Amino acid sequence: MSLGEPPILVRDRLFIGNINHAAKVLQEGDEEITHILSLLSSASISFFSESRSNISIKTREIQKVYAGDDARSSSNDQVQSENSAVGNEKLLYSLEFAGPELKQVRMAVPLRDMENENLLDYLDVCLNFIEESRKEGSVLVHCFAGVSRSAAIITAYLMRTEQLSLEDALESLRLRCASVCPNDGFLEQLKMFEDMGFRVDHASSTYKRFHLKQLGESYNRGDKIDFSKFGTDPGSATETFSSEAANSAKSTKVYRCKRCRRIVALQDHVVSHTPGEGEACFEWKKWRSGNTFNCSDEVECSSIFIEPLKWMTAVEEGALEGKLSCANCEARLGNFNWSGIQCSCGSWITPAFQIHKSRVDLSTL
Repeated sequence: MSLGEPPILVRDRLFIGNINHAAKVLQEGDEEITHILSLLSSASISFFSESRSNISIKTREIQKVYAGDDARSSSNDQVQSENSAVGNEKLLYSLEFAGPELKQVRMAVPLRDMENENLLDYLDVCLNFIEESRKEGSVLVHCFAGVSRSAAIITAYLMRTEQLSLEDALESLRLRCASVCPNDGFLEQLKMFEDMGFRVDHASSTYKRFHLKQLGESYNRGDKIDFSKFGTDPGSATETFSSEAANSAKSTKVYRCKRCRRIVALQDHVVSHTPGEGEACFEWKKWRSGNTFNCSDEVECSSIFIEPLKWMTAVEEGALEGKLSCANCEARLGNFNWSGIQCSCGSWITPAFQIHKSRVDLSTL
């Protein structure tokens, strides 16, 4: 997409463009484009002036929303940085009025054009914004060059709204804008999006494996682990889960510490794996050895592997590996290892948060 060309109409009231197109709308206003979705490495409006000279854009903040269990938001009297946020939470998006007369509504999402960037966790807010914006006016979706990030989001939007496969949605977009080319990491995640039925299903094994892969790669790079991404401690909300189970036709399965009966995990926290395939189970950082494990030797896995949960205080201490102990009675329940643990069935899980079945009981609420 040439920087001098106007934004391209993809569908009725839906445009794709680059930072120059957005800057022009935000500086001069536009009667047709009423909403802007900015997908840049920084959500701050100052990114425009830092990237383009002689740009002055008028804005008024509406709110900032941070990723986390509560999707917390702050108004403009609660100034937070994009990476510090509320507690350990990170900025999910910011909303502001913009333009010379503050007529445009801009959603800014801090998204880098990198293959290891987490696109999935931003999809719902971006696609919902596009949908609502098209009801009220027209929306311009842009990144820096209008090639990768904006293309990935619009491809996901076409997939969901028109029930298209990734291949068909991308081909349809390229008929309007031939230069679009989401990076390979985004394409992998869009394929997951398709596999999950055009929604981000946090309970699916597809998402759970992706989530663990993201955490593992973050740890491997030496980044500070975002503990807001850890699952809620089910043992601290027993009454809530009991109420939900009472209102559900399907009983909730839970794992309890054998010693004190504290809830350790829900069945929904379990990350499934393919028994006996060893290295073929997870593709990220596979451990190779001469182990000639025969999957027929084991009828059933002796452990379960779960998502990292907020009761795992040993994980927060930053060690590569360690023991997982009950938060109530401190009984040993299992182990964790960011480099991976081999299940008794032969599969190698990376990273691994392992609970021994002999240390817990499976029951229902």
